[in-house]
Amino acid sequence: MGFHTLTYQCEEEIATIALTVPEKRNAISSQMITDLLGALLRAEEDPARAVILTGSGKAFCAGMDLDELQSISKQSLQKSLEDARRMSKMLYRLFSFPKPVICAINGAAIGGGCGLVTVADIALAVPEAKFSYSEVRIGFMPAIVAVFLRRQIGDRHARPLLLTGKIIDAAEAFRIGLIAEIVSAEALMERARAIARSIIAASPTAVARTKHFLLKFDETAIRAELELAIEANADIRSTADFREGISAFLEKRPPKWPKSPRGTGQEPEK
Repeated sequence: MGFHTLTYQCEEEIATIALTVPEKRNAISSQMITDLLGALLRAEEDPARAVILTGSGKAFCAGMDLDELQSISKQSLQKSLEDARRMSKMLYRLFSFPKPVICAINGAAIGGGCGLVTVADIALAVPEAKFSYSEVRIGFMPAIVAVFLRRQIGDRHARPLLLTGKIIDAAEAFRIGLIAEIVSAEALMERARAIARSIIAASPTAVARTKHFLLKFDETAIRAELELAIEANADIRSTADFREGISAFLEKRPPKWPKSPRGTGQEPEK
């Protein structure tokens, strides 16, 4: 299987997936979701015992592809639901993957890119890395990633990030537990491989069963919450705020948000 938006290699029981669309800052597209799911299937079938996910160029992953962003505000509800379900499937696949996933963050992780970081088992980042769940700043809703982020760093740390869309640096990401280590750019991949080798040195059965055991704690709740998140993700795409947010972002101007009654976020009456 060939991939259009990433490279895949498996050596010494370590599968390495590198996002390779640097001209678009490795933005997530429908093709990338397909490629990631395909690469994970290959990693599951290969003799790999750990997976490293990283990016090429200056960014790790800068969120959604602009070409696709232009079209989604005009989609039908059914198409929006399909898109949201595909994103949910990709993040859940990474989160529940039977082999440990190490995220080596070489630069900015924004929006959906920060979602990839969130679902990794272990995340390492260069000092220059930036992180943001930026969806609310463009009238969108970080519904799907919220299901995982609250579990990974706790509600008190997750809420400010999800409600403000603020950008944090690697030091702050480390402080709140979003990443496990800060590593220089020169040492990033070698450190990721060293962690992978420490996993490989452990009992294969014990590692696999531990991953499965950890998933079982919340599996039923996560699946139910993801269904709610998919609906919320799709539903907000039909709002005036979303249309304005996308337009403002693409036109590189501040958004002019429509007024909502009593701050409810609901559509104003016509």
